[in-house]
Amino acid sequence: MDSSSPITVQKALKSQESAPQSSPKPQSLKKSFVTSLMEATTLRTPSFKEDSYFTSHLKPSEKKALQELKDKLQSSSSSCSMWGIPLLGGDEKADVILLKFLRARDFKVSDSLHMLEKCLSWRKEFGADTILEEDFSGFKELEGVVAYMNGYDRDGHPVCYNAYGVFKDKEMYEKIFGDEEKLKKFLRWRVQVLERGIEQLHFKPGGINSIIQVTDLKDMPKRELRVASNQILSLFQDNYPEMVARKIFINVPWYFSVLYSMFSPFLTQRTKSKFVISKEGNVAETLYKFIRPEDIPVQYGGLSRPTDLQNGPPKPASEFTVKGGEKVNIQIEGIEGGATITWDIVVGGWDLEYSAEFVPNGEGSYTIAVEKPRKIAASEEAIHNSFTSKEAGKMVLSVDNTASRKRKVAAYRYIVRKSATISA
Repeated sequence: MDSSSPITVQKALKSQESAPQSSPKPQSLKKSFVTSLMEATTLRTPSFKEDSYFTSHLKPSEKKALQELKDKLQSSSSSCSMWGIPLLGGDEKADVILLKFLRARDFKVSDSLHMLEKCLSWRKEFGADTILEEDFSGFKELEGVVAYMNGYDRDGHPVCYNAYGVFKDKEMYEKIFGDEEKLKKFLRWRVQVLERGIEQLHFKPGGINSIIQVTDLKDMPKRELRVASNQILSLFQDNYPEMVARKIFINVPWYFSVLYSMFSPFLTQRTKSKFVISKEGNVAETLYKFIRPEDIPVQYGGLSRPTDLQNGPPKPASEFTVKGGEKVNIQIEGIEGGATITWDIVVGGWDLEYSAEFVPNGEGSYTIAVEKPRKIAASEEAIHNSFTSKEAGKMVLSVDNTASRKRKVAAYRYIVRKSATISA
């Protein structure tokens, strides 16, 4: 049985009198490519608004283009479908798909039709419609590491995470990309991951019609993955138009400008406008803007662990901010004797002191140090712990950021299970 208790958050500000004032740094006359991109992303609102798929919201010229595409498709094909949706059925789901191809080609009907026909041909040749049924047992070690679907963003878009740092290991790289046949198999596996995400889409006006992609650039080998990266980008852009609502790059290293210049020729301007750039050290702060903490993997400053999926939907977390020079105490009161409290807590880019203690209500009782104060490194994942109280009291979780001047995002959640008492 669960018990909820009132929570108070106490903040103790450290005296700022002794804090040294930083001198303004001279600005370089020429901004780097990465800096310009980062500054551009700060101007965007964190809540993405998808293009409308209501035909009543289309401009007259766009409505005309949609009808022309239907007419041309009708005359060139007897029957065709995509993701189980007949494109000539005349329903709203078909319109959503057709509008994706039209938007990818700026509503140029001939170009959109050509793209659509090529995609239909590719899906048939590639076997994309049945790829979810394929067994890629040889890629088990890549699942949940290299490319995987995990949770949703704040607006309900499925989120796909990509991280290729594991291929920095030459043995792993050779195992997956050692020859042309291995590369083809990897591409099929990667398409399967994407199709899992698309399977969750509504294909309905007003619904969720695209996914979010988070790409981790940490330790990503640049030269070695050039061929694979180019093929993945080309394949996705040609055959999955307007399927990505937002592309978030995290742990962006200094050489991103070189990497970006390599990818750029394969991306449309519309695709590039969806980019969000987050340098190393700002991962959690960036992701929290778009995704709730309980849906963010623990390695990125969230509370989501692979084992959580076995227990149903993730339990919501409470978010808070730890300012520089500040100590925050989270007090969980009303814990009965014999009850067990289980909690998760995380601070993005930790690098601060954390402790947990149980304070009994009874006079003369001693405070119990459940977790002694210790410095949490920036690379550490969320804390998950439990404590069973012998008497009634409250749990106090403390995060001490008084040694830093940097603001940090944080989240916690807890559950209290009362003891099961058996009467004589």
